[in-house]
Amino acid sequence: MFICRLISRFSKFPSFLLTALLLFFAGLTHAQPVAVMPSLIPIRVGVLQFGTVGWELDVMKRHELAKKRGIDLQIVPLASPDASTIALQGGAVDMIVSDWIWVSRQRAASNLYSFAPYSNAVGSVMVKDTSSIKTLADLKGKKLGIAGGPFDKTWLLLRAHAQRNFGMDLTQVSQPSYVAPPLLNALALSGQVDVALNFWHYAARLETSGMHPLIEVPEMLKGLGINKPIPLIGWVFREDWAQANSAVVKNFLAASFEAKALLGKDGEWEPLRPIMRAENEAVFKALQTQYRRGIPVCADADTRSAVAATFKVLAETGGAKMVGRSKALSAGTFWPGFSLPACSAS
Repeated sequence: MFICRLISRFSKFPSFLLTALLLFFAGLTHAQPVAVMPSLIPIRVGVLQFGTVGWELDVMKRHELAKKRGIDLQIVPLASPDASTIALQGGAVDMIVSDWIWVSRQRAASNLYSFAPYSNAVGSVMVKDTSSIKTLADLKGKKLGIAGGPFDKTWLLLRAHAQRNFGMDLTQVSQPSYVAPPLLNALALSGQVDVALNFWHYAARLETSGMHPLIEVPEMLKGLGINKPIPLIGWVFREDWAQANSAVVKNFLAASFEAKALLGKDGEWEPLRPIMRAENEAVFKALQTQYRRGIPVCADADTRSAVAATFKVLAETGGAKMVGRSKALSAGTFWPGFSLPACSAS
C-alpha cells in the first residue's frame, strides 16, 4: 500500500523515472535479509600492567582465540595484586589471576569464589655460582632476601621444609629481610644478601647472571611429603557468575590453554619482546624456558589432594594471617566446570 501511494504521488514523473522507482522498490521486496552476527560476550580480565599474565593474553588477542569462541576479551590493567582482588570483589572485572589460598580464605568467609589452574611457576631460592652455600644447612647466619613479604607462600614452604628436614627455624638461625623484587635482584648480584628468594621471572634473570637455584618449590614439597606438581596460581572468578556463564568460562579457559600451547613454539615469542622487557637475549630465552616449565599439563583428584596438603603446611607455618579462618582448604575452591587430563601414575 505504501508503494502504491508513493507511485500515485509521483505519477506525473517522466516514465523512465517512474520505471526506475518501480524497479528499486521491487528489488527491496525481494532482497535477502541481512545476516545478523551473534554478539560476543564480554569477559573483563584484570591483570597487572607489566605482569607475565599479559604475555598469554597478548597471544589470545593476536590469534583471536577468545573471539572465535564467542568472547570479547577485555583487558583491564591493574596496579598491584591487592588492586586485582579489590577489582574482582567490587565487580570491576570478571576474572583475575590469584592463588587458591585467597580463594579458600574467601570461601571460609562465605564469599564464594572459584579457582582454575593457570600456572605451576613460583619462586626459587637463588645463590651465586661461587657461593659456599650448598644446602639449606649452610644458611645459618646468612642474609636471606625474600620477595613477597613474611607471608609469601614460597618462604613459608621453605621454612617448613628446613624445619622438618634440617631441624632449623630459618627465622631464628638466618637473617631474613623482605625486599621488593627488583631491588632484591640488585642486592643479590652485588652480594649484599647471600640468598635471594624471588618470583620466577626475577629468578630467571638471576640465572643468566651467575646464580643458580639452591632449592625450588617441587623439592620443598617433596621434603614435606607432597610428590605431585601443583598449580600455584590460577584464574579466579565469582562462583555465581561462573554458574550463570558456564559455557563462556569453559571457552575462555580453553582459549587460555590454547595460548599456552602456542607459546611452546619459539616463533610465538618474537611479538612478545616489547612487553617482556628482557634485558638481553639470554634473559629472553630464560624467561621462555621458565614460563614453559610452569604450564600445568594435568590435574586430577590427587592434584587437589596435594594442594590441600600444601594448604595445611601453610596454615601450620603462617597461621591465620596466611590462611584466614580455615585450617583446611575450603570445599569447592577448585571450579568443577573445567578439568585438565588426569596425571599419569608415574
